[in-house]
Amino acid sequence: MFPYPSGAGLHVGHPLGYTATDILARFKRMQGFNVLHPMGWDAFGLPAEQYAIDTGTHPKITTLRNISRFRSQLKSLGFSYDWDREISTTEPDYYKWTQWIFLQLLKRGLAYQAEVPVNWCPALGTVLANEEVIDGVSERGGHPVIRKPMRQWMLRITAYADRLLEDLDDLDWPESIKEMQRNWIGRSEGAELDFVVINGNSQEEEKRITVYTTRPDTIFGATYLVLAPEHPFLSSLVSEAQSKHVEEYREHAFRKSDLERTELQKEKTGVFTGCYAKNPANGQAVPIWVADYVLGSYGTGAIMAVPAHDTRDFEFAMKYTIPISWVVRPDDSNCGNFEKPYSGEGSMINSSYSESGLDINGLPSKEAASRVVQWLEKSGNGKKKVNYKLRDWLFARQRYWGEPIPVIFLDDTGEGIPVPETELPLTLPELDDFTPTGTGEPPLAKADSWVITKDPLSEKPARRETNTMPQWAGSCWYYLRFMDPKNSSALVDKAQEQYWGPVDVYVGGAEHAVLHLLYARFWHKVLYDIDAVSTKEPFKCVINQGIILGEVQYTACKDDEGNLISADSVDELAEYKQERIPEEKVMKSGDLFVLKDNPNIRLIARAHKMSKSRGNVINPDDVVLEYGADSLRLYEMFMGPLRDSKTWNTSGIDGVHRFLARSWRLVVGSASPTGSYLDGTVTVDEKPSIEQLRSLHRCIDKVTEEIEGTRFNTGISAMMEFINAAYKWDKLPRSIIEAFVLLLSPYAPHMAEELWSRLGHSNSLAYEPFPKADTAYLKESTVVLPVQINGKTRGTIQVEETCTEEEAFRLASFDTKLSKFLDGKSIRKRIYVQGKILNIVIDMPKKAKVAQQ
Repeated sequence: MFPYPSGAGLHVGHPLGYTATDILARFKRMQGFNVLHPMGWDAFGLPAEQYAIDTGTHPKITTLRNISRFRSQLKSLGFSYDWDREISTTEPDYYKWTQWIFLQLLKRGLAYQAEVPVNWCPALGTVLANEEVIDGVSERGGHPVIRKPMRQWMLRITAYADRLLEDLDDLDWPESIKEMQRNWIGRSEGAELDFVVINGNSQEEEKRITVYTTRPDTIFGATYLVLAPEHPFLSSLVSEAQSKHVEEYREHAFRKSDLERTELQKEKTGVFTGCYAKNPANGQAVPIWVADYVLGSYGTGAIMAVPAHDTRDFEFAMKYTIPISWVVRPDDSNCGNFEKPYSGEGSMINSSYSESGLDINGLPSKEAASRVVQWLEKSGNGKKKVNYKLRDWLFARQRYWGEPIPVIFLDDTGEGIPVPETELPLTLPELDDFTPTGTGEPPLAKADSWVITKDPLSEKPARRETNTMPQWAGSCWYYLRFMDPKNSSALVDKAQEQYWGPVDVYVGGAEHAVLHLLYARFWHKVLYDIDAVSTKEPFKCVINQGIILGEVQYTACKDDEGNLISADSVDELAEYKQERIPEEKVMKSGDLFVLKDNPNIRLIARAHKMSKSRGNVINPDDVVLEYGADSLRLYEMFMGPLRDSKTWNTSGIDGVHRFLARSWRLVVGSASPTGSYLDGTVTVDEKPSIEQLRSLHRCIDKVTEEIEGTRFNTGISAMMEFINAAYKWDKLPRSIIEAFVLLLSPYAPHMAEELWSRLGHSNSLAYEPFPKADTAYLKESTVVLPVQINGKTRGTIQVEETCTEEEAFRLASFDTKLSKFLDGKSIRKRIYVQGKILNIVIDMPKKAKVAQQ
């Protein structure tokens, strides 16, 4: 996954995934594959624009500077990228095709406009992204943020929900990632049903509240309704007495994010609207509440609450003393009185009403649900419904630094007209002022000469769209552009796409498990439908690398007087001030960490994600300067499995650095008296021994297997074992050492290239064949040979598989246990089956023969 080039440059956590793909790329090239291993920049987005607002520096300048910094750092680490294919999402030649894809979506009705709630900060006069809002206030300045409806571009990803769900089964992705996407799409089967609103005179109104439920069997247990704060009917339903309370509650709810509102652990809150609706199953009047745990973007924005059979509804009903009616009895229970909600299936109870004609008493839950849906459709009160949690993609940002949306609006009618494809790319105008307008309009609205235009067909006055695309847009399809980056007439050449696609291995963080991967899959399927690509899915295999955490930090708790206290005497850490303790003042006591000068003070030892705010960022440039790029590459791979999170420890680099030094000395020899290494190598042009061949081919077999399985740490361990064995040999055959250098090269390319040159080769080893293990040398070299004397097994000896009869007899003769049967005896004959058995027939004394008879 290509990076966002920030001003901070790389920290040592970034090269983890890049090193992994580089090892794979080098390995596959040496195996004879054509390998596409590219690099580019996801460079539009909020950070560059915020920096521009704060400093007055144009985002393009910052972006180019950051890209240059990232590029130089990556090159220093020796990643074998095809730099001729380098792309940036901010270049017009690239985003021309992002805009082209948008127009294809627009043609097919997959892009549309709607009024949707956004995060509006009155004090800053701008719309904020979700990540800019923390606990209802702006991250910058701490100002209140409210939810405000605004005209926005949307992409109809929901039209592809079923395909996005079904095609997950065929992907070689981590099951956890696929499950996250399934949950995000959230397909469920249930029913939509109508509750008729009742006025103050207990008379039915024409207004109906439609709810969606996955448990229509529990309809008799619905004792209240809940509307989302943004439900369009809410204002017209509220009684005069409750109007002020509801409005205050709504304002408070609009300051929360969807995540905060639906958090399971939070206390449920709500306000009664003063209005009622009729349960269509039993005719009972049920109160209508408003509560922020219901979202306007899910289902119908209203739910029927069944507190007896839903934990969330139960907590709410208990808090506000709302009736609870049990209608499902577990199959292993004989009663219908419960103290806690029961959300499982069972047999229906209390579920019959003669006036409605619905009777599901005694039926199993699934049969009852089917019966209720039939009744709803027959009575006109509802219908069967498949629903999704997945919402259409909000595809507009009130920002400058993003792809312009290629649409104009006629002044006289307001009709939206797509910019002709021949006029793409629609480039950003130059702006000096990137600050928010204060009105909610995007900064592009300030570029009058750019905004004011004409319809190219009718010549009517028009205005350009001033929203820009979100950062996700450019990252949805960049993998396709890598296949054909210079094409000016097409998104990607069909032949190139068919040759390279789909992506064989895609490595990136699990934080992109849902949004980026889901959006990319959506766009790819649209491109497949219009015959722009030949595959249904973009990424065959996805690997999530773990996070590299900063070095362990030690902190001590302090009481109100500022005295250090032991962590094990503290109930809630957050209630106490904490003081950072330098590592040199810390010692380990069993599994705990304590102060050296006061072992009674137990410390908190914790590794955190690297960030500038914590001061725990390690710059890879510093590591390369001290240890070399190959040591950094090897250490990142040796820390542990690629998919696991690891804790950085700079001193840990010493181990792999020593391994590389031993590898160097093995080939080149010791240093000269002046300290410089001698030219050439210490290898010899001699035939290797069986022992040396076995050691090499076991290493080849292990390294090959571990690279293919992306278990790079155990591949390094295998090479370390080889080096340990090689240091015991008297002579180093050139063929053995050359093969080892080739094994090492994907991991440590700089040193391997130098060693290859020292071994007398003038060309790079990058395309040399990767060594192949000979299975003949992988078998165990020794066997346990049974030894019989006169047909009776008397013991065993350890011999080589190819051991001769003479050698086997000699070993048996020297064996302590067997020698007592052979010493002084006359050997009549020997029967030997190589690798199977040795039978020695001896002459027995006359007396012994009689006794034996």
